[in-house]
Amino acid sequence: MSVDFNTLSQQFCDFYYKQFDQDRSSLGNLYRDHSMLTFESSQMQGARNIIEKLTSLPFQKVQHRISTLDAQPASENGDVLVMVTGELLIDEESNPQRYSQVFHLMPDNGSYYVLNDIFRLNYA
Repeated sequence: MSVDFNTLSQQFCDFYYKQFDQDRSSLGNLYRDHSMLTFESSQMQGARNIIEKLTSLPFQKVQHRISTLDAQPASENGDVLVMVTGELLIDEESNPQRYSQVFHLMPDNGSYYVLNDIFRLNYA
């Protein structure tokens, strides 16, 4: 296998959450028309719909803190499954919210895009 899936998943998550925390609208190039996001109980498909959802979230500032990051090769084609757990600090809140997120990363001309993205807040 040519790609080290652990390194790939770490680099992807570092990039994704940094971009998300700075400017969610800039994440569009990580998705395709057939990509799908499940955010809590809403599902949307296509890069434009996904970015509309992410930019419409009701907070100004967000900071992701990764607690765990697990990755596995998903097939012989080089795609990778990534599962993240962590904490979100939103706006001026001092109590972080716990979250889980799963990405299915697909190879595409030397880079990767997100085919599937599942996000869920975890309540105690």
